[in-house]
Amino acid sequence: MKRLAKTSVLLISVAAMLAAQSFSARIDGDQLRIALPRLHFIGGEALNRLRDGVTVKYQVELSALDPNNRVLARSEQQFAISYDLWEEKFAVSNLGPSSRSISHLSADRAEAWCVDNISVPVAAVSGNPTFWMRLDYRVVDATPSAETADNSGFTLSGLIDIFSRRARKEQLRGSEQIGPFRLESLKKQ
Repeated sequence: MKRLAKTSVLLISVAAMLAAQSFSARIDGDQLRIALPRLHFIGGEALNRLRDGVTVKYQVELSALDPNNRVLARSEQQFAISYDLWEEKFAVSNLGPSSRSISHLSADRAEAWCVDNISVPVAAVSGNPTFWMRLDYRVVDATPSAETADNSGFTLSGLIDIFSRRARKEQLRGSEQIGPFRLESLKKQ
């Protein structure tokens, strides 16, 4: 019985340690940033498009939430991700007012660069003892929608394309919520 209890405590400790390594938040000047090394959003249909030479735009939203899940602060950014077929590396451009770009990245590094380039003001969470952070992402579909396309001549390939758009939209989004955090325990950089 004692051995089972020790094993359970060890497993719980390892799980907590792994969870702590999978995300973090930090203060960077007057901004609050997060890191989600286990978050992967370049995949599935978006990765297929990238490998076909199509630039994929992602809209990423970072929110700070109070314990009742009310939004304290929200920030949005758009990123354009492309893929170099010869080098098999990714390039990312921040499409916001402070436009920046980076290239020669692995998929993991491209995802991390996007997450690291979005933040919320520290002042927005300063009055709350604990808060959570939520990152939402979605692919911004640049192809014409089924409503705006000319559907006067239905073809089998056209119908397949119309029905596949809905499935793509369902697959190309996600969300990750982390916390709780205490402002005074976050590392300043």
